Amino acid sequence: MSKKQVNIHHSFYCIGLSYEKANAEIRGRFSLDQGSKEKLLKEAKANVIDGALAISTCNRTEIYGFAEHPFQLIKLLCKYSKGTVEEFEEFADIYKNNDAVNHMFRVGTGLESQILGDFEIIGQLKKSAALSEKYHLLNTYLGRLVDNVIRASKLVKTETEISSGATSVSFASVQYMLNNVKNISDKNILLFGTGKIGRNTCDNLVKHTQNKQITLINRTKDKAEKIAGKFDLTVADYNNLQNEISKTNVLIVATGAQLPTITKEIIAAKQELLILDLSIPINVSVDVMELENVNLVHLDDLSKITDNTLKKRQEQIPLVEAIIEREMRKFIVWLETRKFAPTIKALKQRLKEIQSEEIDYQRKNRTDFNEEQALLLSERIVQKITKQFANHLKDNSTSSEESMAFISKVFQLEN
Repeated sequence: MSKKQVNIHHSFYCIGLSYEKANAEIRGRFSLDQGSKEKLLKEAKANVIDGALAISTCNRTEIYGFAEHPFQLIKLLCKYSKGTVEEFEEFADIYKNNDAVNHMFRVGTGLESQILGDFEIIGQLKKSAALSEKYHLLNTYLGRLVDNVIRASKLVKTETEISSGATSVSFASVQYMLNNVKNISDKNILLFGTGKIGRNTCDNLVKHTQNKQITLINRTKDKAEKIAGKFDLTVADYNNLQNEISKTNVLIVATGAQLPTITKEIIAAKQELLILDLSIPINVSVDVMELENVNLVHLDDLSKITDNTLKKRQEQIPLVEAIIEREMRKFIVWLETRKFAPTIKALKQRLKEIQSEEIDYQRKNRTDFNEEQALLLSERIVQKITKQFANHLKDNSTSSEESMAFISKVFQLEN
């Protein structure tokens, strides 16, 4: 992990947008694929931004980083996505310093997930941190913050029931089918896209619908075949997508394409067709709604499904917030400690100089001088004095800036 220090004139920001203000279409315009994230980080590095981390999921796109002004980060986001500054101003949020820190804790512990208690974001956070480290943008502050957020998420999982019960986008899609499609176990189901959401949806389909007529399609066929083998399902060629759609009753789209892959033109089905789009950006064109036999349901609609599981999770929110407060306090204390660490180091060095001078004086002027004992005794005194001053600086009731200035003046420490 890079040990680069943060520019003291820069503030820590989180800029971005989420499902709370931006619908799927807007989020899709601001989404960042892997290539865009890498280009964004490269330019951030070239522009001497102290540290940066970019997250882009189906629920949110956010950049955490240090800048003199948040517009430096906003400009990067708009440049490497399809979003505009005007749209950002309408739909996005900006958090600064401790508010930005708190926001990352809330995101990482599932409080800000579209479905409360969904921890998918932690995997994204780890990948984003690794990518930032690759481009030397994971400075000490950002690296420590990510570590603390990951620790908090683990504590939330073990000490609360915020993620108890089966509630996720993939489960919600299956729940929707169970509630809205008669005889779902007898219907033809086509799953297009076998990434993480697709795999989870497939797992839930098999578990909850008892349907044996599930067909998988993926651009890379061998990925679909691995999942199909696990559940004994059928795999079709990507080139046969249109023909497979014509035979299906339920089409689930979970691809990662930047443009819609399902349009009105490729739907030849005459029977009732339910399409569930679990993708961000949107992968099903809205023009499919012009077809009388087609019903389109998007990820955002599925996420509104509430049941007893979500009610139980909401009861856990105070416990999660208490963990966040505790872990965030540890991070703030660590920040404060870093701030006065150079002063303590300089103080210890000055005390060691005094120790050395005094031992040298006693060695020259006392024939019975026991240097070994004097060294041992004075070393313990140096450690105790240093610790006493460190504890004083950690005390929240005192101004660490004034105390550091006083210590530097009394002991004539170098700035």
